[in-house]
Amino acid sequence: MENQAWFADMEARIPKGEVRTRFAPSPTGYMHIGNLRTALYTYLIAKRLGGKFILRIEDTDQERYIEGATDVIYNTLRTCKLTWQEGPDVGGPVGPYIQTQRRDLYGKYAELLIEKGGAYRCFCKEDEGVVPVTLPNGETIKKHQCACGSLTNEQIQAKLSAGETCVVRQKIPQEGTTTFVDSVFGKITVPNNELDENVLIKTDGLPTYNFANVIDDHLMGITHVVRGSEYLSSSPKYNLLYQAFGWEVPAYVHCSPVMRDSQHKMSKRHGDPSFEDLVEQGYLPEAILNYVALLGWSPGGEQEIYSLDELSRVFDIAGISKSPAVFDINKLKWMNAEYIKAMALEAFAAAAEPFIRQTVKHPAIDTARVAGLLQQRTELLTEIPEKVDFFDVLPQYDLTLYEHKKSKVDQPISLEVLKQAAPALEALPDWTDEGIHDALIALAEARGAKNAAVMYPVRIAVSGKAVTPGGAVEICSILGREETLKRLETGISRLTAALGEAE
Repeated sequence: MENQAWFADMEARIPKGEVRTRFAPSPTGYMHIGNLRTALYTYLIAKRLGGKFILRIEDTDQERYIEGATDVIYNTLRTCKLTWQEGPDVGGPVGPYIQTQRRDLYGKYAELLIEKGGAYRCFCKEDEGVVPVTLPNGETIKKHQCACGSLTNEQIQAKLSAGETCVVRQKIPQEGTTTFVDSVFGKITVPNNELDENVLIKTDGLPTYNFANVIDDHLMGITHVVRGSEYLSSSPKYNLLYQAFGWEVPAYVHCSPVMRDSQHKMSKRHGDPSFEDLVEQGYLPEAILNYVALLGWSPGGEQEIYSLDELSRVFDIAGISKSPAVFDINKLKWMNAEYIKAMALEAFAAAAEPFIRQTVKHPAIDTARVAGLLQQRTELLTEIPEKVDFFDVLPQYDLTLYEHKKSKVDQPISLEVLKQAAPALEALPDWTDEGIHDALIALAEARGAKNAAVMYPVRIAVSGKAVTPGGAVEICSILGREETLKRLETGISRLTAALGEAE
Protein backbone atom coordinates (compact mmCIF):
# COMPACT_ATOMS: atom_id res chain seq x y z
CA MET A 1 0.00 0.00 0.00
CA GLU A 2 2.85 2.35 0.86
CA ASN A 3 4.43 1.87 -2.57
CA GLN A 4 1.10 2.34 -4.30
CA ALA A 5 0.59 5.64 -2.49
CA TRP A 6 4.11 6.77 -3.43
CA PHE A 7 3.58 5.97 -7.12
CA ALA A 8 0.17 7.66 -7.03
CA ASP A 9 1.75 10.78 -5.55
CA MET A 10 4.45 10.83 -8.25
CA GLU A 11 1.80 10.54 -10.97
CA ALA A 12 -0.28 13.29 -9.37
CA ARG A 13 2.64 15.71 -9.59
CA ILE A 14 2.98 15.38 -13.37
CA PRO A 15 1.92 18.63 -15.12
CA LYS A 16 -0.85 18.11 -17.64
CA GLY A 17 -2.46 20.10 -20.41
CA GLU A 18 0.61 21.98 -21.70
CA VAL A 19 3.49 21.46 -24.10
CA ARG A 20 6.65 20.62 -22.16
CA THR A 21 10.06 20.11 -23.75
CA ARG A 22 13.39 19.38 -22.13
CA PHE A 23 17.05 19.81 -22.89
CA ALA A 24 18.94 17.12 -21.01
CA PRO A 25 22.70 17.39 -21.58
CA SER A 26 25.42 15.39 -19.89
CA PRO A 27 28.08 17.49 -18.11
CA THR A 28 31.03 16.32 -20.19
CA GLY A 29 32.91 19.59 -20.62
CA TYR A 30 31.68 21.64 -23.56
CA MET A 31 28.67 22.41 -25.76
CA HIS A 32 29.22 21.00 -29.22
CA ILE A 33 27.24 22.38 -32.15
CA GLY A 34 24.85 19.44 -32.43
CA ASN A 35 24.05 19.71 -28.74
CA LEU A 36 23.40 23.45 -29.05
CA ARG A 37 21.07 22.78 -31.99
CA THR A 38 19.12 20.25 -29.90
CA ALA A 39 18.77 22.84 -27.12
CA LEU A 40 17.63 25.48 -29.62
CA TYR A 41 15.03 23.30 -31.35
CA THR A 42 13.74 22.11 -27.98
CA TYR A 43 13.41 25.73 -26.84
CA LEU A 44 11.76 26.85 -30.08
CA ILE A 45 9.14 24.09 -30.00
CA ALA A 46 8.14 25.11 -26.49
CA LYS A 47 8.02 28.81 -27.40
CA ARG A 48 6.09 28.27 -30.64
CA LEU A 49 3.50 26.07 -28.92
CA GLY A 50 3.18 28.20 -25.81
CA GLY A 51 4.75 25.62 -23.53
CA LYS A 52 7.59 25.32 -21.06
CA PHE A 53 11.29 24.68 -21.72
CA ILE A 54 12.94 22.55 -19.03
CA LEU A 55 16.61 21.97 -18.26
CA ARG A 56 17.63 18.62 -16.83
CA ILE A 57 21.21 17.54 -16.11
CA GLU A 58 21.87 13.89 -16.95
CA ASP A 59 24.93 13.03 -14.87
CA THR A 60 24.46 9.33 -14.19
CA ASP A 61 27.47 8.47 -16.37
CA GLN A 62 29.95 9.42 -13.65
CA GLU A 63 32.96 8.18 -15.65
CA ARG A 64 32.42 10.94 -18.22
CA TYR A 65 31.52 13.64 -15.68
CA ILE A 66 33.82 16.69 -15.76
CA GLU A 67 34.00 19.15 -12.87
CA GLY A 68 32.60 22.54 -13.87
CA ALA A 69 30.84 21.21 -16.97
CA THR A 70 27.41 22.05 -15.58
CA ASP A 71 28.45 25.70 -15.41
CA VAL A 72 29.41 25.50 -19.09
CA ILE A 73 25.86 24.35 -19.85
CA TYR A 74 24.31 27.15 -17.79
CA ASN A 75 26.58 29.81 -19.26
CA THR A 76 26.02 28.69 -22.85
CA LEU A 77 22.24 28.66 -22.56
CA ARG A 78 22.21 32.02 -20.78
CA THR A 79 24.56 33.55 -23.35
CA CYS A 80 22.21 32.34 -26.10
CA LYS A 81 19.17 33.59 -24.13
CA LEU A 82 17.58 30.12 -24.11
CA THR A 83 15.79 30.70 -20.83
CA TRP A 84 14.42 27.65 -19.03
CA GLN A 85 11.32 27.80 -16.84
CA GLU A 86 12.26 24.78 -14.73
CA GLY A 87 15.68 23.40 -13.89
CA PRO A 88 18.27 22.67 -11.20
CA ASP A 89 18.88 26.32 -10.37
CA VAL A 90 15.31 27.63 -10.62
CA GLY A 91 13.40 24.63 -9.29
CA GLY A 92 9.96 23.54 -10.41
CA PRO A 93 7.10 21.18 -9.58
CA VAL A 94 8.78 17.94 -10.68
CA GLY A 95 12.32 18.33 -9.35
CA PRO A 96 15.01 17.59 -8.59
CA TYR A 97 16.31 18.25 -12.11
CA ILE A 98 19.70 16.52 -11.71
CA GLN A 99 19.58 12.76 -12.28
CA THR A 100 21.96 11.73 -9.52
CA GLN A 101 19.64 13.51 -7.09
CA ARG A 102 16.77 11.32 -8.34
CA ARG A 103 18.64 8.07 -7.74
CA ASP A 104 16.15 6.50 -5.32
CA LEU A 105 13.15 6.79 -7.59
CA TYR A 106 14.81 4.90 -10.47
CA GLY A 107 15.21 1.85 -8.28
CA LYS A 108 11.54 1.96 -7.30
CA TYR A 109 10.42 2.20 -10.91
CA ALA A 110 12.77 -0.64 -11.84
CA GLU A 111 11.06 -2.81 -9.20
CA LEU A 112 7.68 -1.80 -10.60
CA LEU A 113 8.82 -2.68 -14.12
CA ILE A 114 9.97 -6.10 -12.91
CA GLU A 115 6.53 -6.65 -11.37
CA LYS A 116 4.91 -5.71 -14.68
CA GLY A 117 7.10 -8.16 -16.58
CA GLY A 118 9.09 -5.55 -18.48
CA ALA A 119 12.45 -6.19 -16.79
CA TYR A 120 14.40 -8.80 -14.83
CA ARG A 121 17.41 -9.10 -12.57
CA CYS A 122 20.46 -10.33 -14.45
CA PHE A 123 23.41 -11.87 -12.59
CA CYS A 124 25.61 -12.39 -15.65
CA LYS A 125 29.13 -11.02 -15.62
CA GLU A 126 29.92 -8.30 -18.15
CA ASP A 127 30.84 -10.64 -21.03
CA GLU A 128 28.41 -13.43 -20.22
CA GLY A 129 25.19 -13.99 -22.11
CA VAL A 130 26.29 -12.18 -25.28
CA VAL A 131 25.57 -14.33 -28.34
CA PRO A 132 25.61 -13.76 -32.11
CA VAL A 133 22.16 -13.65 -33.69
CA THR A 134 21.54 -13.86 -37.45
CA LEU A 135 18.75 -11.61 -38.68
CA PRO A 136 16.42 -12.48 -41.58
CA ASN A 137 18.44 -10.21 -43.88
CA GLY A 138 21.57 -12.25 -43.15
CA GLU A 139 23.18 -9.65 -40.89
CA THR A 140 24.71 -10.94 -37.68
CA ILE A 141 24.41 -8.89 -34.51
CA LYS A 142 25.44 -9.50 -30.90
CA LYS A 143 22.67 -9.63 -28.32
CA HIS A 144 22.33 -10.47 -24.69
CA GLN A 145 20.48 -13.73 -24.17
CA CYS A 146 20.54 -15.54 -20.87
CA ALA A 147 18.37 -17.55 -18.51
CA CYS A 148 18.25 -14.90 -15.77
CA GLY A 149 14.82 -13.79 -16.88
CA SER A 150 13.47 -17.23 -15.94
CA LEU A 151 14.84 -17.30 -12.39
CA THR A 152 12.29 -17.82 -9.62
CA ASN A 153 12.01 -15.42 -6.70
CA GLU A 154 13.63 -18.03 -4.49
CA GLN A 155 16.61 -18.40 -6.84
CA ILE A 156 17.00 -14.61 -7.04
CA GLN A 157 16.96 -14.26 -3.26
CA ALA A 158 19.49 -17.05 -2.88
CA LYS A 159 21.90 -15.33 -5.26
CA LEU A 160 21.46 -11.99 -3.51
CA SER A 161 21.98 -13.60 -0.10
CA ALA A 162 25.17 -15.18 -1.42
CA GLY A 163 26.47 -11.69 -2.24
CA GLU A 164 26.09 -11.91 -6.01
CA THR A 165 25.61 -8.56 -7.75
CA CYS A 166 23.05 -7.98 -10.44
CA VAL A 167 21.82 -5.43 -12.90
CA VAL A 168 18.24 -4.81 -13.96
CA ARG A 169 17.82 -5.59 -17.64
CA GLN A 170 14.93 -4.79 -19.98
CA LYS A 171 12.85 -7.79 -21.05
CA ILE A 172 11.95 -7.62 -24.74
CA PRO A 173 9.50 -9.96 -26.47
CA GLN A 174 11.24 -12.03 -29.13
CA GLU A 175 8.19 -12.25 -31.35
CA GLY A 176 6.39 -9.56 -33.33
CA THR A 177 7.41 -5.97 -34.07
CA THR A 178 7.49 -2.58 -32.39
CA THR A 179 6.37 0.52 -34.28
CA PHE A 180 6.92 4.15 -33.40
CA VAL A 181 6.24 7.41 -35.18
CA ASP A 182 8.86 10.14 -35.47
CA SER A 183 7.95 13.70 -36.42
CA VAL A 184 10.83 13.84 -38.94
CA PHE A 185 11.34 10.26 -40.17
CA GLY A 186 7.73 9.07 -40.01
CA LYS A 187 6.58 5.57 -39.05
CA ILE A 188 9.35 3.07 -38.29
CA THR A 189 8.77 -0.61 -37.53
CA VAL A 190 11.46 -2.87 -36.06
CA PRO A 191 11.33 -6.65 -35.46
CA ASN A 192 11.59 -7.29 -31.73
CA ASN A 193 14.22 -9.99 -32.20
CA GLU A 194 16.62 -7.29 -33.42
CA LEU A 195 16.41 -5.41 -30.10
CA ASP A 196 18.96 -6.02 -27.39
CA GLU A 197 17.94 -6.37 -23.76
CA ASN A 198 19.86 -3.42 -22.40
CA VAL A 199 20.84 -2.75 -18.81
CA LEU A 200 18.45 -0.35 -17.07
CA ILE A 201 19.97 -0.22 -13.58
CA LYS A 202 23.71 -0.77 -13.12
CA THR A 203 25.36 -2.63 -10.26
CA ASP A 204 26.04 0.67 -8.50
CA GLY A 205 22.30 1.37 -8.41
CA LEU A 206 22.46 4.23 -10.93
CA PRO A 207 20.28 4.06 -14.03
CA THR A 208 21.57 3.95 -17.57
CA TYR A 209 20.66 6.71 -19.99
CA ASN A 210 18.01 4.53 -21.64
CA PHE A 211 16.05 4.01 -18.42
CA ALA A 212 16.49 7.34 -16.65
CA ASN A 213 15.39 9.18 -19.78
CA VAL A 214 12.08 7.39 -19.98
CA ILE A 215 11.35 7.71 -16.26
CA ASP A 216 12.25 11.39 -16.11
CA ASP A 217 10.44 12.32 -19.32
CA HIS A 218 7.27 10.70 -18.01
CA LEU A 219 7.46 12.14 -14.50
CA MET A 220 8.25 15.61 -15.83
CA GLY A 221 5.33 15.52 -18.27
CA ILE A 222 7.54 15.90 -21.34
CA THR A 223 5.42 16.03 -24.49
CA HIS A 224 8.14 16.41 -27.16
CA VAL A 225 11.55 14.74 -27.11
CA VAL A 226 14.18 16.28 -29.42
CA ARG A 227 17.38 14.27 -29.90
CA GLY A 228 19.89 13.12 -32.50
CA SER A 229 18.98 10.53 -35.12
CA GLU A 230 21.56 8.17 -33.60
CA TYR A 231 18.82 7.39 -31.05
CA LEU A 232 16.35 6.22 -33.70
CA SER A 233 17.48 2.62 -33.22
CA SER A 234 16.86 2.87 -29.47
CA SER A 235 13.39 4.37 -29.75
CA PRO A 236 11.57 1.02 -30.09
CA LYS A 237 13.06 -0.02 -26.75
CA TYR A 238 11.90 3.23 -25.19
CA ASN A 239 8.40 2.59 -26.55
CA LEU A 240 8.37 -0.89 -25.04
CA LEU A 241 9.22 0.66 -21.67
CA TYR A 242 6.39 3.17 -21.99
CA GLN A 243 4.01 0.37 -22.97
CA ALA A 244 5.12 -1.85 -20.08
CA PHE A 245 4.38 0.96 -17.61
CA GLY A 246 1.16 1.89 -19.38
CA TRP A 247 2.32 5.43 -20.07
CA GLU A 248 1.68 7.78 -22.98
CA VAL A 249 4.57 8.03 -25.45
CA PRO A 250 5.85 11.60 -26.15
CA ALA A 251 6.26 13.00 -29.66
CA TYR A 252 9.70 12.09 -30.99
CA VAL A 253 11.73 14.60 -33.02
CA HIS A 254 14.95 13.03 -34.26
CA CYS A 255 17.45 15.33 -35.99
CA SER A 256 20.10 14.18 -38.44
CA PRO A 257 23.72 14.90 -37.49
CA VAL A 258 25.74 18.03 -38.13
CA MET A 259 28.64 17.08 -40.39
CA ARG A 260 32.11 18.52 -40.90
CA ASP A 261 31.86 17.38 -44.52
CA SER A 262 29.81 14.88 -46.51
CA GLN A 263 31.55 11.94 -44.83
CA HIS A 264 32.41 12.95 -41.27
CA LYS A 265 30.44 14.09 -38.27
CA MET A 266 31.66 17.14 -36.40
CA SER A 267 33.81 16.09 -33.49
CA LYS A 268 35.74 18.00 -30.83
CA ARG A 269 38.36 15.23 -31.00
CA HIS A 270 39.07 16.19 -34.61
CA GLY A 271 39.35 19.90 -33.89
CA ASP A 272 35.84 20.99 -34.79
CA PRO A 273 34.74 24.02 -32.77
CA SER A 274 32.38 24.01 -29.82
CA PHE A 275 30.13 26.98 -29.05
CA GLU A 276 32.75 28.36 -26.65
CA ASP A 277 35.45 27.98 -29.31
CA LEU A 278 33.42 29.98 -31.83
CA VAL A 279 32.80 32.78 -29.35
CA GLU A 280 36.53 32.89 -28.59
CA GLN A 281 37.18 33.07 -32.34
CA GLY A 282 35.12 36.27 -32.54
CA TYR A 283 31.67 35.05 -33.53
CA LEU A 284 28.64 36.68 -31.93
CA PRO A 285 26.38 34.31 -29.95
CA GLU A 286 23.33 35.62 -31.83
CA ALA A 287 24.93 34.85 -35.19
CA ILE A 288 26.00 31.37 -34.07
CA LEU A 289 22.49 30.61 -32.86
CA ASN A 290 20.90 31.90 -36.08
CA TYR A 291 23.26 29.77 -38.17
CA VAL A 292 22.75 26.68 -36.01
CA ALA A 293 18.97 27.02 -36.45
CA LEU A 294 19.42 26.62 -40.21
CA LEU A 295 21.58 23.50 -39.89
CA GLY A 296 18.97 20.95 -40.88
CA TRP A 297 15.88 23.18 -40.71
CA SER A 298 14.39 25.42 -43.37
CA PRO A 299 11.80 28.14 -42.78
CA GLY A 300 11.05 28.36 -46.49
CA GLY A 301 11.61 31.52 -48.51
CA GLU A 302 14.76 33.55 -48.93
CA GLN A 303 15.19 35.05 -45.45
CA GLU A 304 18.25 33.83 -43.55
CA ILE A 305 18.74 36.35 -40.76
CA TYR A 306 16.44 35.66 -37.81
CA SER A 307 16.41 36.95 -34.27
CA LEU A 308 15.58 34.44 -31.53
CA ASP A 309 12.11 36.01 -31.20
CA GLU A 310 11.54 35.64 -34.94
CA LEU A 311 12.65 32.01 -34.82
CA SER A 312 10.22 31.41 -31.96
CA ARG A 313 7.38 32.62 -34.16
CA VAL A 314 8.24 30.76 -37.38
CA PHE A 315 9.84 27.52 -36.22
CA ASP A 316 7.97 24.46 -37.44
CA ILE A 317 8.97 20.83 -36.89
CA ALA A 318 7.85 20.11 -40.46
CA GLY A 319 10.82 22.15 -41.69
CA ILE A 320 13.40 19.79 -40.15
CA SER A 321 15.25 17.79 -42.80
CA LYS A 322 16.07 14.07 -42.74
CA SER A 323 19.38 14.81 -44.46
CA PRO A 324 22.54 15.60 -42.49
CA ALA A 325 23.61 19.25 -42.44
CA VAL A 326 27.17 20.29 -43.29
CA PHE A 327 28.71 22.97 -41.10
CA ASP A 328 30.05 25.71 -43.37
CA ILE A 329 32.36 28.05 -41.45
CA ASN A 330 32.40 30.53 -44.35
CA LYS A 331 28.62 30.82 -44.27
CA LEU A 332 28.78 31.41 -40.52
CA LYS A 333 31.44 34.09 -41.06
CA TRP A 334 29.20 35.84 -43.61
CA MET A 335 26.28 35.71 -41.19
CA ASN A 336 28.45 37.03 -38.37
CA ALA A 337 29.48 40.00 -40.51
CA GLU A 338 25.81 40.73 -41.25
CA TYR A 339 25.04 40.71 -37.53
CA ILE A 340 27.96 43.05 -36.80
CA LYS A 341 26.83 45.50 -39.49
CA ALA A 342 23.30 45.52 -38.10
CA MET A 343 24.30 46.22 -34.48
CA ALA A 344 23.63 49.58 -32.90
CA LEU A 345 26.92 51.47 -32.80
CA GLU A 346 26.88 51.61 -29.00
CA ALA A 347 26.43 47.84 -28.80
CA PHE A 348 29.19 47.19 -31.31
CA ALA A 349 31.54 49.62 -29.52
CA ALA A 350 30.96 47.75 -26.26
CA ALA A 351 31.60 44.38 -27.92
CA ALA A 352 34.67 45.66 -29.78
CA GLU A 353 36.33 47.55 -26.91
CA PRO A 354 38.11 44.58 -25.27
CA PHE A 355 39.47 43.54 -28.66
CA ILE A 356 40.60 47.11 -29.48
CA ARG A 357 42.32 47.38 -26.10
CA GLN A 358 44.33 44.24 -26.78
CA THR A 359 46.61 46.34 -28.98
CA VAL A 360 45.56 49.96 -28.37
CA LYS A 361 46.73 50.70 -24.83
CA HIS A 362 47.00 54.48 -25.04
CA PRO A 363 44.20 55.98 -22.92
CA ALA A 364 43.84 59.03 -25.18
CA ILE A 365 42.53 56.91 -28.05
CA ASP A 366 38.72 56.91 -28.08
CA THR A 367 37.76 53.26 -28.61
CA ALA A 368 34.17 54.18 -29.50
CA ARG A 369 35.41 56.26 -32.44
CA VAL A 370 37.75 53.46 -33.52
CA ALA A 371 34.80 51.05 -33.36
CA GLY A 372 32.87 53.38 -35.65
CA LEU A 373 35.53 52.85 -38.32
CA LEU A 374 35.50 49.08 -37.88
CA GLN A 375 31.85 48.11 -37.84
CA GLN A 376 31.20 47.86 -41.57
CA ARG A 377 34.62 46.29 -42.21
CA THR A 378 34.67 43.48 -39.64
CA GLU A 379 33.67 39.84 -40.05
CA LEU A 380 35.07 38.53 -36.76
CA LEU A 381 35.75 40.39 -33.53
CA THR A 382 39.13 38.66 -33.31
CA GLU A 383 40.22 40.48 -36.48
CA ILE A 384 40.07 43.80 -34.65
CA PRO A 385 43.40 43.88 -32.72
CA GLU A 386 45.51 43.54 -35.85
CA LYS A 387 43.39 46.08 -37.75
CA VAL A 388 43.85 48.84 -35.16
CA ASP A 389 47.26 48.26 -33.55
CA PHE A 390 48.72 51.25 -35.45
CA PHE A 391 46.64 53.64 -33.32
CA ASP A 392 48.83 52.75 -30.37
CA VAL A 393 52.25 52.62 -32.02
CA LEU A 394 53.24 53.50 -35.56
CA PRO A 395 54.59 50.24 -37.01
CA GLN A 396 57.78 49.90 -38.99
CA TYR A 397 56.66 50.03 -42.60
CA ASP A 398 58.19 49.68 -46.02
CA LEU A 399 58.49 52.98 -47.90
CA THR A 400 57.23 51.27 -51.06
CA LEU A 401 53.78 51.72 -49.53
CA TYR A 402 54.00 55.33 -50.73
CA GLU A 403 53.95 54.08 -54.32
CA HIS A 404 50.39 53.74 -55.59
CA LYS A 405 49.55 53.94 -59.29
CA LYS A 406 45.82 54.44 -58.85
CA SER A 407 46.38 57.44 -56.56
CA LYS A 408 49.15 58.64 -58.90
CA VAL A 409 51.78 58.96 -56.19
CA ASP A 410 55.29 57.69 -55.66
CA GLN A 411 57.89 58.38 -53.00
CA PRO A 412 59.01 61.83 -54.29
CA ILE A 413 55.40 63.02 -54.72
CA SER A 414 54.49 61.64 -51.29
CA LEU A 415 57.38 63.55 -49.73
CA GLU A 416 56.14 66.80 -51.28
CA VAL A 417 52.59 66.12 -50.05
CA LEU A 418 53.69 65.39 -46.47
CA LYS A 419 55.88 68.51 -46.37
CA GLN A 420 52.87 70.62 -47.35
CA ALA A 421 50.27 68.70 -45.28
CA ALA A 422 52.16 69.02 -41.98
CA PRO A 423 52.09 72.85 -41.73
CA ALA A 424 48.54 72.97 -43.16
CA LEU A 425 47.28 70.67 -40.40
CA GLU A 426 49.39 72.30 -37.71
CA ALA A 427 47.76 75.65 -38.52
CA LEU A 428 44.21 74.41 -37.97
CA PRO A 429 42.48 76.41 -35.21
CA ASP A 430 40.30 73.40 -34.23
CA TRP A 431 41.18 69.73 -34.62
CA THR A 432 37.95 68.41 -36.15
CA ASP A 433 37.09 65.96 -38.93
CA GLU A 434 35.71 68.83 -40.99
CA GLY A 435 38.77 70.99 -40.48
CA ILE A 436 41.20 68.19 -41.34
CA HIS A 437 39.16 67.25 -44.41
CA ASP A 438 38.96 70.81 -45.73
CA ALA A 439 42.68 71.43 -45.21
CA LEU A 440 43.69 68.32 -47.16
CA ILE A 441 41.16 68.98 -49.94
CA ALA A 442 42.47 72.53 -50.24
CA LEU A 443 46.00 71.16 -50.53
CA ALA A 444 44.93 68.83 -53.36
CA GLU A 445 43.32 71.74 -55.19
CA ALA A 446 46.43 73.87 -54.74
CA ARG A 447 48.55 71.06 -56.18
CA GLY A 448 46.15 70.55 -59.08
CA ALA A 449 45.84 66.93 -58.06
CA LYS A 450 43.02 64.56 -57.24
CA ASN A 451 42.06 64.20 -53.61
CA ALA A 452 43.54 60.69 -53.43
CA ALA A 453 46.99 62.04 -54.32
CA VAL A 454 46.98 63.85 -50.95
CA MET A 455 44.86 61.55 -48.82
CA TYR A 456 46.82 58.43 -49.68
CA PRO A 457 50.33 59.59 -48.59
CA VAL A 458 48.92 61.13 -45.41
CA ARG A 459 47.11 57.89 -44.54
CA ILE A 460 50.27 55.85 -45.06
CA ALA A 461 52.31 58.25 -42.93
CA VAL A 462 49.90 58.19 -39.99
CA SER A 463 49.08 54.45 -40.10
CA GLY A 464 52.02 52.66 -41.69
CA LYS A 465 49.55 50.21 -43.27
CA ALA A 466 48.29 49.60 -46.78
CA VAL A 467 44.79 48.75 -45.52
CA THR A 468 43.14 50.60 -42.66
CA PRO A 469 39.69 51.00 -41.16
CA GLY A 470 38.87 54.55 -42.14
CA GLY A 471 40.74 57.06 -44.23
CA ALA A 472 43.31 59.75 -43.55
CA VAL A 473 40.82 62.24 -42.09
CA GLU A 474 39.29 59.81 -39.55
CA ILE A 475 42.67 58.43 -38.49
CA CYS A 476 44.23 61.87 -38.00
CA SER A 477 41.18 63.01 -36.03
CA ILE A 478 41.38 60.05 -33.64
CA LEU A 479 45.17 60.26 -33.23
CA GLY A 480 45.00 63.94 -32.31
CA ARG A 481 47.05 66.87 -33.56
CA GLU A 482 50.30 66.13 -31.72
CA GLU A 483 50.55 62.45 -32.70
CA THR A 484 49.49 63.13 -36.28
CA LEU A 485 52.16 65.80 -36.78
CA LYS A 486 54.75 63.55 -35.15
CA ARG A 487 53.95 60.73 -37.59
CA LEU A 488 53.98 63.06 -40.57
CA GLU A 489 57.44 64.25 -39.55
CA THR A 490 58.57 60.63 -39.27
CA GLY A 491 57.35 60.01 -42.82
CA ILE A 492 59.10 63.14 -44.08
CA SER A 493 62.34 62.19 -42.36
CA ARG A 494 62.35 58.63 -43.66
CA LEU A 495 61.45 59.61 -47.22
CA THR A 496 64.05 62.40 -47.24
CA ALA A 497 66.74 60.01 -46.09
CA ALA A 498 65.75 57.31 -48.58
CA LEU A 499 65.50 59.66 -51.54
CA GLY A 500 68.73 61.38 -50.59
CA GLU A 501 70.53 58.05 -50.50
CA ALA A 502 69.00 57.12 -53.86
CA GLU A 503 70.38 60.28 -55.43
